[in-house]
Amino acid sequence: MKIIFLVTVLSSLMIGNCYSQSIPFNSDNWEISSKTSKLETYLGKESIFLSQGFAIAKDVQLMNGTIEYDVAFSEKRGFMGVVWRLQDLENHEHFYIRSHQSGNPDSIQYTPIFNGSSAWQLYYGAGYSTAVKHSFDKWVHIKLIIFGKQAEVYIDDMESPALSIHDLKHEVKIGKFGIVVGPGSPAHFANFSYTTESKLSLKEKLVTPKGSIMSWSVSNSFAEKSLKNYLTDVDKQNLTWKQLTADYSGITNLAKVQTREKVKNSVFAKVIIVSESEQVKPLKFGFSDRAKVYLNDQLIYSGDNTYRSRDYRFLGTIGYFDELYLPLKKGNNELWIAVSENFGGWGIQAKFADMDGILIK
Repeated sequence: MKIIFLVTVLSSLMIGNCYSQSIPFNSDNWEISSKTSKLETYLGKESIFLSQGFAIAKDVQLMNGTIEYDVAFSEKRGFMGVVWRLQDLENHEHFYIRSHQSGNPDSIQYTPIFNGSSAWQLYYGAGYSTAVKHSFDKWVHIKLIIFGKQAEVYIDDMESPALSIHDLKHEVKIGKFGIVVGPGSPAHFANFSYTTESKLSLKEKLVTPKGSIMSWSVSNSFAEKSLKNYLTDVDKQNLTWKQLTADYSGITNLAKVQTREKVKNSVFAKVIIVSESEQVKPLKFGFSDRAKVYLNDQLIYSGDNTYRSRDYRFLGTIGYFDELYLPLKKGNNELWIAVSENFGGWGIQAKFADMDGILIK
């Protein structure tokens, strides 16, 4: 009986680990694109030192699975993490540590990258970022479990997740994976491994706020400086449009359909509001980074939510912080919002307190 039991346990362990693969940090296994990188023994482990750049695993991909690694970093300002479902360096999922924000609500962060734009100003708080007390100048073990649109992040404690992500923003499809260090302090990585199987079922229900605008027509990009106090037929004639659906929360990530350029840093997001009568309707909205709101071609609002635009602690995160009272005419009303972006997230969200007497199309 003891022999049978021992064989059963060993077999279970082998089956449970049969998909686990380690990837040593050497030039044969990794595509490295970094300001500085080197292989060295650090704190007793064979590691890679990485400064502002990527190391992407060669010849392997995953859609669902686990990623594990050790990381060591200082308390200086830095951003070190992992990427997955990577289609290219401009489009992937991204988790990272903010080493300088230890213990603060944004000390760790998940964000999608679309067309080279990080979106941490759009996705923060529950399900995206949280407070973790970091350990400095020692090895920290991190594990990600990835399944479908969900993921969990474990940091040292492999029993309780530090972060549960309920809504990964990219499509669920196979892609490359690896590590990344942003501008600031470098980091060391060791003991990188992965599996291509996982299972995860988070119980929290995702709820869309009532009255949210869930679909926008988004224009091609243009220069912010071209905006005026009104819109004319000439302004509109060269615009092309793509339809973009909001996330469950009502946040619409504009970088999904447009690439921000140095000069062409703005797009229009528009909807038609059909009103049964002449009336005034309150609209709550949020944006990143700057917005100009036009109703029936006339500018009625201008706002700036840029990072550090109000004081040195101001993050510029999106939220329902602004409210407009829209003077609607009977019939069709065109709501155009010009949204301009610097960095950190290019987005818009809007919701009506009530939908009585109006229809969005």
